[in-house]
This record gives sequence, structure tokens and C-alpha cells, in this order.
Amino acid sequence: MILVNKIIKFSSVDGPGNRMAIFLQGCNYNCDYCHNPETIGVCSSCKKCVVGCPTGALKKEGKKVVWDSKGCIECDKCIKTCPKDASPMVRRYTLEELLGEIKRVAPFLRGITISGGESTLQYKELTELFKRVKEETELDCYIDTNGSLPLWEERYREFVEVTDAFMVDVKAWDKREHKKLTGQGNINVKENLKFLLDCGKLFEVRTVVVPEKLDNTQTVEEVSKVIGGRGVRYKIIKYRRIGVREGKLTGVDSPSDEYLEELKGRALALGVEDVIVI
Repeated sequence: MILVNKIIKFSSVDGPGNRMAIFLQGCNYNCDYCHNPETIGVCSSCKKCVVGCPTGALKKEGKKVVWDSKGCIECDKCIKTCPKDASPMVRRYTLEELLGEIKRVAPFLRGITISGGESTLQYKELTELFKRVKEETELDCYIDTNGSLPLWEERYREFVEVTDAFMVDVKAWDKREHKKLTGQGNINVKENLKFLLDCGKLFEVRTVVVPEKLDNTQTVEEVSKVIGGRGVRYKIIKYRRIGVREGKLTGVDSPSDEYLEELKGRALALGVEDVIVI
């Protein structure tokens, strides 16, 4: 079973070409600036969301909370109520069910991208899914990841082999900043940059620029030193307050366009050929 938060059938921002973006549930990071915090936790059926549902689309059935997708109006009150940064609007797909969703629109796609949450936490299931996608379609398979798992280890070998490319988030280069921002260290993130480069499977690196809280210049420069001249895209992303959980990064505003262009210039100067500011 694959725990899925949502599926976007057609996306042009999750890798090359027109793609299906599949967002999985569950993450091992707890980023202060997370814009989809409802994908972090897994519903524990505490039932607090049921009371606030205006349409009765959430119901108690024994010890579980059951979601009726047909009765849901997507008001997201349940997400705002949840104390665990989770969502009751999550579906457990069998391999055949998810493959069916993909094949239904496959003629209009270049590929699929698995995001999250943290997609690699379900690497065993994704390995089997990707093998079937390649056997039964002409689509390529990309992974959007925080780079936290040691992908160079033998247990991930088949998963890496069957994945066409990875897009890695580098949130902060300094280990203390990274720990404060995400709750986790970043040694594996740095190692994965080098490992995936050597495998020829690193398509894109992403960094969210957060003024005052992070040494964004250091992160951009250090990442650029690693990927410069290697044909990898670097996406420099403006931090935006919309969608961030209340109480997180209070008082922090978006960086200026001038600062973002300065960071882009630093990356270009260090040999990164393709830099996108968004």
C-alpha cells in the first residue's frame, strides 16, 4: 500500500515536461517554513477533525476516522484542526490502483514525479511502482526528496537504479541552521548531492531563501561549488509567508528580488549553467 496525500494529474513545475505529481504522506522533517504541513504526520484517528467538518464528510467508524471524498467540499477545516500536522483526506493505494491512475492519463504525460511529505520513506513500494511504470508505459520516474536517507547504501540500490532522476532540497548548508530549521541534521543531504551526481541522476537542486534566519549566501555558494559545471539545474525559491503554520518564522518577510538575483549571480559565477529564481 502507498499512502498518498494528493495527486495532481498535470504539472509543469515538478520536473521536465508535463508530469503527474503524486504527493505522499509522511515526512521525517518538520521545516519551519513548510507550505504543506498536512503531509508531515500520519492520521492517528484522534477524531478531533470530525467535529468541525461542516458536511459530515468525516465520520467515526470504530477506532478510525473515515473520509467520504464525495461529500467533501475541500474547505480544509480538518487540516487546520489536526494537532499532528496530518490529514484525514489520505488514501491508501494498492500498486494496481495507483498504476491505474497513472496509465489513465499516460498518453498526455512525459513522466511522473513522486513528492511529499518525504517520498523516499516509501522507497520499497516506489521501487515496485517504478518497475511497473517502465514495463507498461513510456514514462520516466522522478523523485523529489529532502535527501535525508543514505541512498548510497545497498538497501536502496534497486530504488536508485529504477529512478530516472532525483530533485534534492538543500535547505541549509550549516548543520546547526539545518537542525534548527528541520529538526534533523544534513550530513546525508550533502553526501547525496555527490552520490547522485556521480550516478548521473541529479536533475535539480532546490533552496528556499529565508532572510535573517538562514545564511542563504553560504548555502547557495556551497551547493554551487558541488554542482557547478555538472549540468544540474539550481532552483532558488523565494520564501513566502502564505501557507506557513502560525507561530512559525513569525515576522520573517520574503527576500527582495534584488537579493535573489544576487544569489543567482553567485551561482552562475561558480559554474551553474541553469539557475531559476521563483
